[in-house]
Amino acid sequence: MDSKDKRGQGRPLPALPRAGPAGLVLHQDEAVIILDKPAGLPVHAGPRGSASVEDWLPALAFGKRRTPQPAHRLDQDTAGCLVLGRTKPALAALGGLFAAGRARKTYWAVVRGGPAGESGEIDAPLLKRSTARDGWWMAVDPAGQAARTAWRVMGRGPGIAWLELAPRTGRTHQIRVHCTHLGCPILGDARYGGGVGALHLLARAIALPLEPPVAATAPVPGHMREALEACGWRG
Repeated sequence: MDSKDKRGQGRPLPALPRAGPAGLVLHQDEAVIILDKPAGLPVHAGPRGSASVEDWLPALAFGKRRTPQPAHRLDQDTAGCLVLGRTKPALAALGGLFAAGRARKTYWAVVRGGPAGESGEIDAPLLKRSTARDGWWMAVDPAGQAARTAWRVMGRGPGIAWLELAPRTGRTHQIRVHCTHLGCPILGDARYGGGVGALHLLARAIALPLEPPVAATAPVPGHMREALEACGWRG
């Protein structure tokens, strides 16, 4: 398909493998596709019609009359596992799993500094805030929605650490805010104190208790490899 945005904005889609969107498919069956979403690509087009995963959906139909649809969301700058439903019943079932917290999600992040301990769970409710000058963001606030994230240190490097995180709830920006709350913002997360650059956050794996069960693991994106290697990762 054309690599240019169909809505007239002229923004190119992120570079694809030679196989096109199909080259990013981690899992495919009659009901579910799991896509390795590139960092920098939003799931849905914004009000200005920017390039998004939606541009790839027709190519991901693979001959079916119905195009697949995202069953959840990932932040624009987060790479990794994105689940698509290929049928209405599949989308309904997936929506129920995500709403009930039954989809087991695993994230990898490289953070600035690092936690004092080696593992734990963050229990910190999140509330959306906004100002005319700064736009919106999420903040830890007792009046917010319950949010819990389990974490463990996978490795440490000079001034950074590699964390594996398992969100127990699915709040907007949950992992990003919780890492900052832990005292170690995600590298490249300018909104929450991680400095400028590419966001070092990967939706590494997902497991869905369907019948039969479905699971997938996303590869480490290029922009995270150096920092992970400094923390002891050996790809």
